[in-house]
Amino acid sequence: MLGEAFYIQFKNDFELKCTDKDVNEDWLSFIDIRDFDRYKQDVQDFKPDYLFHLGAYTDLEFCENNIDETYLTNTLAVENAVYMANSLKIPILYISTAGIFDGNKNTYDDWDIPNPLGVYARSKYMGERFVVENASRYIICRAGWMMGSGPKKDKKFIQKLMKQIKDGKKELFIVKDKDGTPTYTHDFAQTVKALIEKKYWGLYNCVCGGQTSRLEVATELISLLGLANEIEIIPVESNFFKNVYFAERPASERLITKKLNLRGLSKMKDWRVSLKEYIDNYYKGYLD
Repeated sequence: MLGEAFYIQFKNDFELKCTDKDVNEDWLSFIDIRDFDRYKQDVQDFKPDYLFHLGAYTDLEFCENNIDETYLTNTLAVENAVYMANSLKIPILYISTAGIFDGNKNTYDDWDIPNPLGVYARSKYMGERFVVENASRYIICRAGWMMGSGPKKDKKFIQKLMKQIKDGKKELFIVKDKDGTPTYTHDFAQTVKALIEKKYWGLYNCVCGGQTSRLEVATELISLLGLANEIEIIPVESNFFKNVYFAERPASERLITKKLNLRGLSKMKDWRVSLKEYIDNYYKGYLD
């Protein structure tokens, strides 16, 4: 999801080498970031000025069921990337997550101390800590509820709702006890570009403006689609989905982009504006 936005936002200004273990675009080449020797060779051959380490497992249930594979991918591969960046004397970009907080506060700024709840959150936080403690130069951006890349690549909340609507569902069951902050991939990539241009290294919360909830996002989506009179949203508690989504999730993942705002560098729009832009750009004709 995020790689597609970075490719679009950076391709006209930089020479890029984009890799994935699932090569589903002509601008991608194969790399398994857990294969340190191959990853290292690829990076050294390309001689980059920056190393953007975007890859991770983000399915919380998968991570709970595949603990070793999760740490190998989300933590140890990050350590390897830091070694490579340091050896080449280049900055590294690492993507962290709002999920590293425990949800006991209503909102979290850039200086709040994380307390991860599950395997996914802990693996990502350990990656974040390693970058902070060992990388010579780095940018860490913490994302919230990611949205971007459309039906082909989006595996998150918006696409799950759009798929249900496309399948003819007239009732959507939406949790009412989870708060957070949407993060549009293109806003995110533009903000990273601004940080790189200014050489403002460090750790940043990087989410859309406005605090919200799963229920409010779903309601706004239905309104944007002009389907408020056709689809009923039924609020439920999180345990309604406990058999499917059994991994522990914080009640609040609301981030505040305090550092970006103070530096005047945020390209993150209000989440409602970005949601509309996302639907307009990626879902034309999808429900026809």
